[in-house]
Amino acid sequence: MFDTAIAGSLPKPAWLAETEKLWPTWKLAGDELAQAKLDATLLWIKQQEDAGLDVIGDGEQSRQHFVHGFLERVQGIDFEHKVEMGIRRDRYKAMVPQVVGALSLAGRVHETEARFLRAHTARRIKFTLPGPMTIVDTVADRFYGDRVKLAFAFAELLNQEALALQADGVDVIQFDEPAFNVYLEEAADWGVKALERAAQGLRCTTAVHICYGYGIAANIDWKRTLGDEWRQYEKVFPALAASRIDQVSLECIHSHVPPVLMSLLQGKDVMVGVIDVASDKIETAEEVADEIGRALQFVSRERLIACTNCGLAPMSRSVAEAKLRALAEGAALARQRYAA
Repeated sequence: MFDTAIAGSLPKPAWLAETEKLWPTWKLAGDELAQAKLDATLLWIKQQEDAGLDVIGDGEQSRQHFVHGFLERVQGIDFEHKVEMGIRRDRYKAMVPQVVGALSLAGRVHETEARFLRAHTARRIKFTLPGPMTIVDTVADRFYGDRVKLAFAFAELLNQEALALQADGVDVIQFDEPAFNVYLEEAADWGVKALERAAQGLRCTTAVHICYGYGIAANIDWKRTLGDEWRQYEKVFPALAASRIDQVSLECIHSHVPPVLMSLLQGKDVMVGVIDVASDKIETAEEVADEIGRALQFVSRERLIACTNCGLAPMSRSVAEAKLRALAEGAALARQRYAA
């Protein structure tokens, strides 16, 4: 009851990359960088285990960014001539690569880190991939000329890698789709279909993470414009409930999402965000357990997973470590409260 897991990313150690940045610059290169990425992964495996988490991730230590880490192994992508583009309906600007030809994989993308993760923990493991719609919203298309065609082209590549990750021993494959909270009609229309294409044929647990973004200034400012009730999930949850995806991850604590919207996910496991990624304040076990209790009004005990609102990558390492402990301690307290 109340398994615990992170949404995906964790902070890079200072010896690996710039700290507290969404697109950090690596501090090493070549073989030294490759080894340092695995060293950082091992560090965070140990930290998650010590905190008491049930499902362990790699913390995305080998990826500079959750989208671009996948794109680096995709042919048809030009990283040499990045262009500035508005992300998530111009919420913020970023330098993004261009799609300049037909897309294909240049080989395995995450084999090294997935197998390393599997070899270094006996617990269940989760591996994250960017979702098709979110990738489309994080590249400049100079070839396909159609967002839906481009999304399905990426979905095919994601599916190839996901099937290989399953063979690597990954228990949960999660697709990150923050764009679902921005392009509401499109997400319910073709976004979920593209997501299902990415997950096609998987026998392991499949998940989708839909949040309101990392705890960076642009996202925090955007949230202030959303009013007293955030009902974006209302558009896409029915389509996800009818889909083949097993788990849905959402933002809860310190948000204005009406908890009743979780009732739209009948039949799905719900990863309830009980750790705020937009604040350095460390949650108490009581606060986490209270949030779990609120979610239990709409999610059955056997389907509730305690999670972080989003990735912790832009936070300080010490804050992230403390929040992992709070997540596990809060879930343990909730088990005591709601065992009967």
